[in-house]
Amino acid sequence: GNEEKQRATAASDQLGSALGPDWHEGLHLKGTKEFSHKVHIEILCEVKKIHSQQEFLQLQRTSLAFPKEGKNVEADEVLWPVYVELTNGKTYGCNFIVSATGVVPNVQPFLDGNNFAVGEDGGLEVDKEMHTSLPGIYAAGDICTAAWEPSPVWHQMRLWTQARQMGWYAAKCMAADTLGESIDMDFCFELFAHVTKFFNYKVVILGKYNAQGLGLDHELMLRCTKGQEYVKVVMQNGRMVGALLIGDTDLEETFENLILNQMDLSAYGEELLNPDIDIEDYFD
Repeated sequence: GNEEKQRATAASDQLGSALGPDWHEGLHLKGTKEFSHKVHIEILCEVKKIHSQQEFLQLQRTSLAFPKEGKNVEADEVLWPVYVELTNGKTYGCNFIVSATGVVPNVQPFLDGNNFAVGEDGGLEVDKEMHTSLPGIYAAGDICTAAWEPSPVWHQMRLWTQARQMGWYAAKCMAADTLGESIDMDFCFELFAHVTKFFNYKVVILGKYNAQGLGLDHELMLRCTKGQEYVKVVMQNGRMVGALLIGDTDLEETFENLILNQMDLSAYGEELLNPDIDIEDYFD
Protein backbone atom coordinates (compact mmCIF):
# COMPACT_ATOMS: atom_id res chain seq x y z
CA GLY A 1 0.00 0.00 0.00
CA ASN A 2 2.76 2.43 0.92
CA GLU A 3 4.62 1.60 -2.28
CA GLU A 4 1.54 2.35 -4.43
CA LYS A 5 1.02 5.62 -2.55
CA GLN A 6 4.63 6.64 -3.17
CA ARG A 7 4.31 5.84 -6.89
CA ALA A 8 1.15 7.94 -7.13
CA THR A 9 2.87 10.86 -5.40
CA ALA A 10 5.89 10.63 -7.71
CA ALA A 11 3.68 10.45 -10.80
CA SER A 12 1.91 13.67 -9.86
CA ASP A 13 5.16 15.61 -9.60
CA GLN A 14 5.87 17.42 -12.88
CA LEU A 15 9.40 18.53 -12.06
CA GLY A 16 12.48 16.55 -11.06
CA SER A 17 15.81 15.09 -12.08
CA ALA A 18 16.31 11.99 -14.19
CA LEU A 19 18.98 9.29 -14.19
CA GLY A 20 19.50 6.04 -16.03
CA PRO A 21 18.38 4.79 -19.42
CA ASP A 22 14.63 4.78 -18.77
CA TRP A 23 14.07 8.37 -17.66
CA HIS A 24 11.79 9.15 -20.64
CA GLU A 25 9.45 6.17 -20.24
CA GLY A 26 5.83 7.19 -19.85
CA LEU A 27 6.30 10.60 -21.45
CA HIS A 28 3.86 11.46 -24.21
CA LEU A 29 5.83 13.62 -26.65
CA LYS A 30 3.84 15.71 -29.08
CA GLY A 31 6.81 16.91 -31.10
CA THR A 32 6.69 20.00 -33.27
CA LYS A 33 3.86 20.94 -35.60
CA GLU A 34 6.27 20.76 -38.51
CA PHE A 35 9.15 18.29 -38.64
CA SER A 36 12.46 20.14 -38.40
CA HIS A 37 16.01 19.56 -37.23
CA LYS A 38 16.67 23.28 -36.79
CA VAL A 39 17.85 24.52 -33.41
CA HIS A 40 16.76 27.85 -31.96
CA ILE A 41 19.15 29.46 -29.47
CA GLU A 42 18.39 32.23 -26.99
CA ILE A 43 21.56 34.00 -25.82
CA LEU A 44 22.41 36.43 -22.99
CA CYS A 45 19.63 35.15 -20.77
CA GLU A 46 18.90 32.61 -18.06
CA VAL A 47 15.94 30.54 -16.95
CA LYS A 48 13.84 32.74 -14.69
CA LYS A 49 11.12 30.25 -13.80
CA ILE A 50 9.63 26.94 -14.88
CA HIS A 51 5.82 26.66 -14.94
CA SER A 52 3.67 23.56 -15.03
CA GLN A 53 0.79 23.61 -17.52
CA GLN A 54 -1.71 24.38 -14.78
CA GLU A 55 0.38 27.26 -13.39
CA PHE A 56 0.85 28.74 -16.86
CA LEU A 57 -2.88 28.66 -17.60
CA GLN A 58 -3.59 30.45 -14.33
CA LEU A 59 -1.12 33.20 -15.27
CA GLN A 60 -3.10 33.81 -18.49
CA ARG A 61 0.09 34.56 -20.42
CA THR A 62 1.09 33.79 -23.99
CA SER A 63 4.02 31.58 -24.96
CA LEU A 64 6.01 31.90 -28.17
CA ALA A 65 6.37 29.46 -31.03
CA PHE A 66 9.97 28.82 -32.06
CA PRO A 67 10.88 31.31 -34.84
CA LYS A 68 10.92 30.01 -38.40
CA GLU A 69 13.33 31.26 -41.01
CA GLY A 70 12.04 34.41 -42.67
CA LYS A 71 9.05 34.72 -40.34
CA ASN A 72 8.36 36.84 -37.29
CA VAL A 73 7.92 35.32 -33.84
CA GLU A 74 4.30 34.31 -33.30
CA ALA A 75 2.22 33.25 -30.33
CA ASP A 76 2.13 29.51 -29.79
CA GLU A 77 -1.35 27.98 -29.94
CA VAL A 78 -0.23 24.55 -28.71
CA LEU A 79 -0.79 23.60 -25.06
CA TRP A 80 2.44 22.16 -23.63
CA PRO A 81 3.15 20.07 -20.51
CA VAL A 82 5.73 22.56 -19.21
CA TYR A 83 6.77 26.16 -19.88
CA VAL A 84 10.11 27.91 -19.40
CA GLU A 85 10.22 31.64 -18.70
CA LEU A 86 13.50 33.39 -19.59
CA THR A 87 15.02 36.54 -18.13
CA ASN A 88 14.72 38.23 -21.54
CA GLY A 89 10.94 38.20 -21.14
CA LYS A 90 10.25 35.31 -23.52
CA THR A 91 8.36 32.16 -22.57
CA TYR A 92 8.39 28.88 -24.53
CA GLY A 93 6.34 25.73 -24.11
CA CYS A 94 7.88 22.28 -24.53
CA ASN A 95 7.55 18.58 -23.82
CA PHE A 96 10.29 18.61 -21.18
CA ILE A 97 13.36 20.58 -20.11
CA VAL A 98 16.88 19.17 -20.00
CA SER A 99 19.24 20.98 -17.64
CA ALA A 100 22.86 20.20 -18.56
CA THR A 101 24.79 21.62 -15.63
CA GLY A 102 27.55 19.07 -15.18
CA VAL A 103 28.60 17.38 -11.94
CA VAL A 104 30.39 18.97 -8.99
CA PRO A 105 31.67 16.47 -6.38
CA ASN A 106 29.87 17.03 -3.08
CA VAL A 107 32.90 16.66 -0.80
CA GLN A 108 32.26 19.43 1.73
CA PRO A 109 30.65 17.20 4.39
CA PHE A 110 33.84 15.09 4.49
CA LEU A 111 36.46 17.87 4.51
CA ASP A 112 35.72 19.37 7.91
CA GLY A 113 38.27 18.05 10.39
CA ASN A 114 39.96 15.85 7.76
CA ASN A 115 42.94 16.33 5.50
CA PHE A 116 41.89 14.67 2.25
CA ALA A 117 43.90 15.33 -0.90
CA VAL A 118 41.51 16.98 -3.38
CA GLY A 119 41.85 16.86 -7.17
CA GLU A 120 41.68 19.82 -9.55
CA ASP A 121 38.02 19.05 -10.26
CA GLY A 122 37.16 19.08 -6.56
CA GLY A 123 36.88 15.33 -5.97
CA LEU A 124 38.67 13.27 -3.32
CA GLU A 125 41.81 11.89 -4.93
CA VAL A 126 41.95 8.09 -5.09
CA ASP A 127 44.73 5.78 -6.22
CA LYS A 128 44.32 2.69 -8.42
CA GLU A 129 42.90 0.76 -5.45
CA MET A 130 40.36 3.50 -4.62
CA HIS A 131 42.24 4.59 -1.47
CA THR A 132 41.91 8.23 -0.52
CA SER A 133 44.89 10.04 1.02
CA LEU A 134 43.72 9.01 4.50
CA PRO A 135 44.46 5.45 5.69
CA GLY A 136 41.57 3.01 5.61
CA ILE A 137 39.21 5.38 3.74
CA TYR A 138 38.02 4.69 0.21
CA ALA A 139 35.96 6.73 -2.23
CA ALA A 140 34.07 5.84 -5.40
CA GLY A 141 31.74 7.44 -7.91
CA ASP A 142 31.08 11.13 -8.45
CA ILE A 143 32.76 12.18 -5.22
CA CYS A 144 36.21 10.88 -6.19
CA THR A 145 38.89 11.91 -8.68
CA ALA A 146 40.94 9.18 -10.36
CA ALA A 147 44.52 10.20 -9.54
CA TRP A 148 46.29 7.26 -11.14
CA GLU A 149 47.78 7.22 -14.66
CA PRO A 150 44.77 6.08 -16.70
CA SER A 151 44.66 3.87 -19.76
CA PRO A 152 45.01 5.94 -22.99
CA VAL A 153 41.38 5.12 -23.89
CA TRP A 154 39.80 5.52 -20.43
CA HIS A 155 38.77 8.75 -18.78
CA GLN A 156 36.65 9.62 -15.80
CA MET A 157 33.21 10.90 -16.69
CA ARG A 158 30.76 11.14 -13.82
CA LEU A 159 28.03 8.81 -15.04
CA TRP A 160 25.85 6.38 -13.11
CA THR A 161 27.39 3.38 -14.90
CA GLN A 162 30.92 4.45 -14.03
CA ALA A 163 29.96 5.18 -10.43
CA ARG A 164 28.50 1.67 -10.13
CA GLN A 165 31.68 0.11 -11.56
CA MET A 166 33.82 2.10 -9.15
CA GLY A 167 31.63 1.01 -6.25
CA TRP A 168 32.00 -2.67 -7.14
CA TYR A 169 35.76 -2.30 -7.56
CA ALA A 170 36.14 -0.35 -4.30
CA ALA A 171 34.36 -3.18 -2.45
CA LYS A 172 36.77 -5.71 -3.97
CA CYS A 173 39.72 -3.55 -2.92
CA MET A 174 38.42 -3.30 0.65
CA ALA A 175 38.01 -7.06 0.87
CA ALA A 176 41.47 -7.70 -0.60
CA ASP A 177 43.03 -5.21 1.82
CA THR A 178 41.29 -6.87 4.79
CA LEU A 179 42.59 -10.28 3.69
CA GLY A 180 46.08 -8.93 2.96
CA GLU A 181 45.83 -9.91 -0.70
CA SER A 182 46.85 -8.00 -3.81
CA ILE A 183 44.29 -7.13 -6.48
CA ASP A 184 44.53 -6.31 -10.18
CA MET A 185 42.79 -3.23 -11.52
CA ASP A 186 39.35 -4.05 -12.84
CA PHE A 187 38.95 -4.49 -16.61
CA CYS A 188 36.35 -1.70 -16.72
CA PHE A 189 39.20 0.83 -16.35
CA GLU A 190 40.91 -0.39 -19.53
CA LEU A 191 38.37 1.23 -21.85
CA PHE A 192 35.78 3.93 -21.24
CA ALA A 193 32.34 2.54 -22.10
CA HIS A 194 28.80 3.70 -21.47
CA VAL A 195 25.58 2.10 -22.70
CA THR A 196 22.16 3.69 -22.44
CA LYS A 197 18.94 4.28 -24.40
CA PHE A 198 17.40 7.47 -25.72
CA PHE A 199 13.89 7.30 -27.18
CA ASN A 200 14.29 3.56 -27.68
CA TYR A 201 17.57 3.94 -29.58
CA LYS A 202 20.50 2.01 -28.14
CA VAL A 203 23.46 4.33 -27.50
CA VAL A 204 27.00 3.04 -26.96
CA ILE A 205 30.01 5.31 -26.41
CA LEU A 206 33.52 3.88 -26.33
CA GLY A 207 36.97 5.27 -25.61
CA LYS A 208 37.67 8.83 -26.72
CA TYR A 209 34.35 9.02 -28.53
CA ASN A 210 34.51 12.81 -28.74
CA ALA A 211 38.27 12.96 -29.48
CA GLN A 212 38.92 14.05 -25.89
CA GLY A 213 42.47 15.43 -25.57
CA LEU A 214 43.43 14.65 -29.16
CA GLY A 215 43.33 18.21 -30.49
CA LEU A 216 43.56 18.20 -34.28
CA ASP A 217 45.53 14.96 -34.35
CA HIS A 218 42.62 12.73 -35.36
CA GLU A 219 40.09 12.02 -38.08
CA LEU A 220 36.45 11.01 -38.03
CA MET A 221 34.59 8.44 -40.09
CA LEU A 222 30.79 8.45 -40.20
CA ARG A 223 27.98 6.17 -41.30
CA CYS A 224 24.37 7.20 -41.00
CA THR A 225 21.18 5.43 -42.02
CA LYS A 226 18.21 7.72 -41.49
CA GLY A 227 15.90 6.49 -38.76
CA GLN A 228 18.03 3.40 -38.08
CA GLU A 229 21.62 4.01 -37.06
CA TYR A 230 24.43 6.51 -36.61
CA VAL A 231 28.05 5.38 -36.38
CA LYS A 232 30.99 7.68 -35.64
CA VAL A 233 34.55 6.39 -35.32
CA VAL A 234 37.52 8.40 -34.04
CA MET A 235 40.84 7.40 -35.63
CA GLN A 236 44.38 8.43 -34.75
CA ASN A 237 47.42 7.30 -36.75
CA GLY A 238 45.33 4.61 -38.39
CA ARG A 239 44.11 3.18 -35.09
CA MET A 240 40.65 3.37 -33.58
CA VAL A 241 40.58 5.30 -30.31
CA GLY A 242 36.85 5.94 -29.87
CA ALA A 243 33.38 5.34 -31.24
CA LEU A 244 29.77 6.48 -30.89
CA LEU A 245 27.08 3.99 -31.91
CA ILE A 246 23.37 4.79 -32.03
CA GLY A 247 20.85 2.13 -33.03
CA ASP A 248 21.17 -1.63 -33.31
CA THR A 249 24.54 -1.58 -35.04
CA ASP A 250 25.93 -4.80 -33.45
CA LEU A 251 29.38 -3.20 -33.75
CA GLU A 252 30.14 -2.47 -30.11
CA GLU A 253 31.99 -5.70 -29.29
CA THR A 254 34.12 -5.56 -32.45
CA PHE A 255 34.94 -1.88 -31.97
CA GLU A 256 35.74 -2.48 -28.32
CA ASN A 257 38.32 -5.08 -29.32
CA LEU A 258 39.76 -2.88 -32.07
CA ILE A 259 40.21 0.01 -29.64
CA LEU A 260 41.82 -2.23 -27.01
CA ASN A 261 44.06 -4.06 -29.49
CA GLN A 262 45.14 -0.84 -31.26
CA MET A 263 45.38 -2.69 -34.56
CA ASP A 264 46.60 -0.60 -37.50
CA LEU A 265 43.51 -0.15 -39.69
CA SER A 266 45.05 2.22 -42.24
CA ALA A 267 44.75 -0.29 -45.06
CA TYR A 268 40.97 -0.50 -44.71
CA GLY A 269 40.22 3.23 -44.94
CA GLU A 270 36.52 4.08 -45.21
CA GLU A 271 35.72 0.44 -46.01
CA LEU A 272 35.84 -0.06 -42.26
CA LEU A 273 32.28 1.32 -42.12
CA ASN A 274 31.01 -0.22 -45.35
CA PRO A 275 27.53 -1.55 -44.47
CA ASP A 276 27.90 -4.31 -47.06
CA ILE A 277 30.88 -5.81 -45.22
CA ASP A 278 30.31 -7.95 -42.14
CA ILE A 279 33.12 -6.38 -40.13
CA GLU A 280 32.34 -8.53 -37.09
CA ASP A 281 33.07 -11.76 -38.95
CA TYR A 282 36.03 -10.20 -40.76
CA PHE A 283 37.96 -9.31 -37.61
CA ASP A 284 36.84 -12.32 -35.60
